[in-house]
Amino acid sequence: MLNSILSWAVQRRLGDIAQFRDHPHETQAQVLRTLLRTARDTEWGRKYGFGDAITAADFAQRVPINTYEELYPKLERVLRGEADVLWPGRVQWFAKSSGTTNARSKYIPVTRESLQEGHYRAGRDMTALATYHYPGCKVLGGKTLSLGGTHAPNPFRPAEPDSRVGDVSAVIMQNLPAWAEYIRTPPLELALLDEWEEKIERIARHVLTQDVTVLAGVPTWMIVLLRRVVELAGVANITEVWPNLSLFLHGAVAFGPYRELFRQLIPREQMHYLEIYNASEGYLALQDEPNSEDLLLLLDHGIYYEFLPLDQLGQEHPQACTLEEVEIGPRYALIISTNAGLWRYNIGDTVRFTSLAPYRIRITGRTKHFLNAFGEEVVIENADAAIAAACQVTGATVRDFTAAPIYFSNTDTSRGGHQWLVEFNVQPTSLEQFVAVLDDTLRQLNSDYDAKRHRNLALERPMLTVAPLGTFEQWLASKGKLGGQHKVPRLSNSRELLEEILRLLPEEIV
Repeated sequence: MLNSILSWAVQRRLGDIAQFRDHPHETQAQVLRTLLRTARDTEWGRKYGFGDAITAADFAQRVPINTYEELYPKLERVLRGEADVLWPGRVQWFAKSSGTTNARSKYIPVTRESLQEGHYRAGRDMTALATYHYPGCKVLGGKTLSLGGTHAPNPFRPAEPDSRVGDVSAVIMQNLPAWAEYIRTPPLELALLDEWEEKIERIARHVLTQDVTVLAGVPTWMIVLLRRVVELAGVANITEVWPNLSLFLHGAVAFGPYRELFRQLIPREQMHYLEIYNASEGYLALQDEPNSEDLLLLLDHGIYYEFLPLDQLGQEHPQACTLEEVEIGPRYALIISTNAGLWRYNIGDTVRFTSLAPYRIRITGRTKHFLNAFGEEVVIENADAAIAAACQVTGATVRDFTAAPIYFSNTDTSRGGHQWLVEFNVQPTSLEQFVAVLDDTLRQLNSDYDAKRHRNLALERPMLTVAPLGTFEQWLASKGKLGGQHKVPRLSNSRELLEEILRLLPEEIV
């Protein structure tokens, strides 16, 4: 009975996806109207006149673009339990975001509306698209193995046990509707354990006897779990444990560097992969075509989108584009207004459009995570593609990496460069060739980098440092960020992060 209901819901969701694909501007206009109407009696809504039936142009003129730091005074009041500040009512749940080296964590409100209309709707979207594209997969016929983080009491409200903060994955799991919890494994008491090594061990032992058909989570941590399951089972690969496994729903990090490793762990032609662009702030896009790396922008999930040209970043009065005004090619900083009370919020990600009918994007990096010490403008999209190309040519598989500038020294002949710290699962056949392909691919993809590399005028060839297995996990553990959706920033425009990790390496490597 339940499977019949779920199948019906999946088919209905396919129709909804087609609707916003075919009518994107009308969909987004309706989302904005709903957001403004719902929040008109909040403190924020009264300040900016949300009850005046304002247009999208009025909204952009009245409401400033906000960073987390600029919005934080209001968010802290929400964290402390004040009602009707940014969104109606009191917010009980908060996603504690990661992916930053800053000491202060970000706390993103998670409202009932953002869960229902965003996170859970995206889950139905992925299930619907997987069922449509891969009818042979037992998407609803077995268990979905999902890895998440943990949650804890809200430190701003220690006397209220029902107010919690944690990884967005843990917030979602704790609040899952019954139908989703029915098809998910492991049980919450294991999924939400806060000690990561214990969690991996206990989950691996539990799922050995489950009929797992779908994986969902961050590739980095899923690899750790799958390896332990294979080891416990004493088999060659995971298909001997889960013969019906056929789908991996992945997000949080680019999949390219991990693709070959998953093919080795799951060597079956019927294994499929779909990517989702999820963040603490919501689910923003997903892979709606199996053979494309482009992600369909999710337009009916309670999020209103604007797009800020990068030359407007830092301007006193930045001018963002609406969906109708974007173009294919340029990079934009993503600005969102959400049903969790984030208004014209700079999420920190940059994207570029690859299609306008329907609206599809690729994630190109972070507004703060890039390499541009010498005008080379290397973004995460470039780095991921270069690492993937180097792996393909040299037979390597990469577990994690980060890169930072090598600055000019005081000598007249010194040039700048990039140092890449890479942790390999499988070492390349030639480190020299790995660096050569990495460098050549960056030059092909990025004309600014190529210009700086021309005859080594400004940049030398990349410097590669190989990190022993476990180095990046050790650094994350030292920051209290092991597990969940925590990850090491791929690129940094300073050497601070890289030097921290290098200090963990044996002296003979450094």
